[in-house]
Amino acid sequence: MQILSHSIDMHGCVPRRLKAKIQKDLLLFPAVAILGPRQCGKSVLAKIIMEQYPDSVWLDLENPRDRARLADPLLYLELNAEHLVCIDEIQLLPELFPVLRGEIDRDRRPGRFLLLGSASRDLVNRSSESLAGRIGYQEMTPFLPTEYLAGSPPSLLESLSRGGFPESVMASSQELSFRWREAYLRSVMERDLAMLGSRIPSVALERFLRMCSHLQGQLLNSAKLGASLDLTGPAVRARLDFLEEALFLRLLPPWEGNLKKRLIKSPKIYFRDTGLCHTLLGIESLDALMAHPVWGASWEAYCVEALCSSLADWKSFFYRTSNGAELDLVLERGSRRLAFDFKASTAPTLSKGIYSALADLEPEHCHVVSLVEGSYPLAKNITACGLLDCLKIVDDAEI
Repeated sequence: MQILSHSIDMHGCVPRRLKAKIQKDLLLFPAVAILGPRQCGKSVLAKIIMEQYPDSVWLDLENPRDRARLADPLLYLELNAEHLVCIDEIQLLPELFPVLRGEIDRDRRPGRFLLLGSASRDLVNRSSESLAGRIGYQEMTPFLPTEYLAGSPPSLLESLSRGGFPESVMASSQELSFRWREAYLRSVMERDLAMLGSRIPSVALERFLRMCSHLQGQLLNSAKLGASLDLTGPAVRARLDFLEEALFLRLLPPWEGNLKKRLIKSPKIYFRDTGLCHTLLGIESLDALMAHPVWGASWEAYCVEALCSSLADWKSFFYRTSNGAELDLVLERGSRRLAFDFKASTAPTLSKGIYSALADLEPEHCHVVSLVEGSYPLAKNITACGLLDCLKIVDDAEI
């Protein structure tokens, strides 16, 4: 039996918003799955949670010794039936899910298994088929601004430049942060995505991702993107769907209501981590970022990811019509609707397109998220605010 005795990495001191949700799910479900990209902090958070469970068992399926312990998985799980068992990189052993189902049906006590894995279609499908009604899912992202900017690490704009992966955020210099992201991307393209089911050669995948990095925050045109890569539109969309499943990209859909408007139908494409996008573009510092054409789109992507991840139970869209009405982000839940626009400016102004979009959608409020301190009204039901203030406003309002 391997009892948890791992030390917590330095970024374990950064409070994660997801911790409380996972702890609640462990009181409700026999199994809880934390899905997220590699190196986003899943293992560190799991080890912190497991400190509250005496004699917790940790299994890393990339470790040959731990995999050997599961040569007879049913016997091993029966021997550890009284302990919380955490299984890391669960996608590497999908045949374990039927065994977990049988063990849970034998004893449906909550908090028996904590499963960690890179998000993949195969992983989610297998677990949902085998563990339906027995498992709760939580999606984990790299650091959100409200998680680590409350402490001592970098300023808001520096975090925009570096992205949210803990090792990138906490690197002692911009140079080391950029170097870590280069190595991370290389590992992802050559190994990790292949393990999740990608059959794209690493060279072709790198070229595809670099092309996507130039489209940050833009409308997706699969045919145009495919023509530049000698791929068909369906082939492009298949690659994009796979990268979205791997939590690498976010394809933000357009709002599709019953308004008698000519609405844009294509999604917008975002890298979920701005630091990885900047690395693909060769942007090594904040100064270089502010001088680059992607600056405004990068701020938009950063804000979209922060809000969509913080309010993950809301449906997210953007709104744009052929006559120029536009909002960067619309969040809906039930009968509620909020609108957001993002401007990389210290003096945001309202365009005619925003007013037109607000008249069309009639949200309860619109936040113009920009590089300002505090918040102040721009018009009725329209507030200019910084990103951290915006996130605090929606939290305080119990949205």
